[in-house]
Amino acid sequence: MGKQADFLVAIGVTVGVAIGIFVAVFAFVVIRFYRKRMRNPLHANGNGMSPSAALPIRTSGIGISMDFSDSISTSEIVHESQQQGKTSSPWAWWGHQDGDLFASRSGIPRYTYKDVQKATQNFTTVLGQGSFGPVYKATMPTGETVAVKVLASNSKQGEKEFQTEVLLLARLHHRNLVNLVGYCVDKGQRMLIYEFMSNGNLANLLYGENHHVLSWDERLQVAHDVSHGIEYLHEGAVPPVIHRDLKSANILLDQTMRAKVADFGLSKEEVLDGRHSGLKGTYGYIDPEYMSTNRFTKKSDIYSFGIILFELLTAINPQQGLSDYIDLAAMSADGKGGWDEILDQNLVGKCDLEEVQLLATIAYRCTQKVPRKRPSIGDVSLAISRIRQRRLTKRDTSLSLSSISFTRGEIPHIVKQIKHQQIELSSMASIKE
Repeated sequence: MGKQADFLVAIGVTVGVAIGIFVAVFAFVVIRFYRKRMRNPLHANGNGMSPSAALPIRTSGIGISMDFSDSISTSEIVHESQQQGKTSSPWAWWGHQDGDLFASRSGIPRYTYKDVQKATQNFTTVLGQGSFGPVYKATMPTGETVAVKVLASNSKQGEKEFQTEVLLLARLHHRNLVNLVGYCVDKGQRMLIYEFMSNGNLANLLYGENHHVLSWDERLQVAHDVSHGIEYLHEGAVPPVIHRDLKSANILLDQTMRAKVADFGLSKEEVLDGRHSGLKGTYGYIDPEYMSTNRFTKKSDIYSFGIILFELLTAINPQQGLSDYIDLAAMSADGKGGWDEILDQNLVGKCDLEEVQLLATIAYRCTQKVPRKRPSIGDVSLAISRIRQRRLTKRDTSLSLSSISFTRGEIPHIVKQIKHQQIELSSMASIKE
């Protein structure tokens, strides 16, 4: 019995040791796998995307510097993430938790579908229809009036462009860029919530059924505002941003007729490595050089802005032969361009032709076929500011002259009154004596 007991004890000890070794090895494998998983950024988010893909745009601002890319665009990052895993959706990071994290980092509030549905009164007031989808008027709980752009299921501007716009406007802030006040990704819907621009877009003001005849001062102000918005994108943003779809339909005006640049779905950070991009934009505004090379630069935006300036001068739609009118006017015998020949008839006799000449010359330089011959946006903005300053100085001088003229007209009457008073004083003096 003693030997049998010893044998059973030996077996028990052996089994116990084996089990202990197995547990230790299993624990070691689990810990090693867990540590490896935590070090791998593709699994850190739990959605198959790295943190750099979640927030690919570098944030600019005081004391903030987060670099998640080497001067590559948002859309390119999304494309790369799609290539890495065809089975994972590029919108996986818009899940509830990650969406809230993005909202906190960007500072842009995220709303539910129910919130937007209530604010728009069940999407009843339509403001317009664009390539993105329908635009609705809404009133937020704070009482603020906003515009809600809803991504249509058959929209030409897809989810990638929607993502680009939210990411860019999270870091781009300027008085001449439209302000994004919120977004919604809920119940399969994608929506952008902007500040409300009561006077709509420039295209409707120039060509719409109930178009508004813009005064020369208003047109100069629009040109001035838009140039400053583009100047911020090209020279103020870090890294610089190329809009890629500048057109009158993407210029919005508020209640005071101040203009702001909108629609950043096709925008890109400036690429300095010579990469090419697919042809995108709007017919009539696309840089000829871009059409032939597929390479979009800041000078491509300059070309589009030049077309917008000619729209302001002529009220001719670029998609209805504006370039032909420009070419004909540029062939003027005096070599300076017969720009008054294509001037909007609503401006004839109501504007300074010298100022028209100056603005048209700027526009023509912007639309040169060779990009290197086009000015920078800084030079364009300065030139437009000088035209406005010239106009203001001329107006002040005119007011001063009219004031002087009025005073001179009053001189005979004042002299007569002084003489009458002198006679009365003389009479009073003689009475006293």
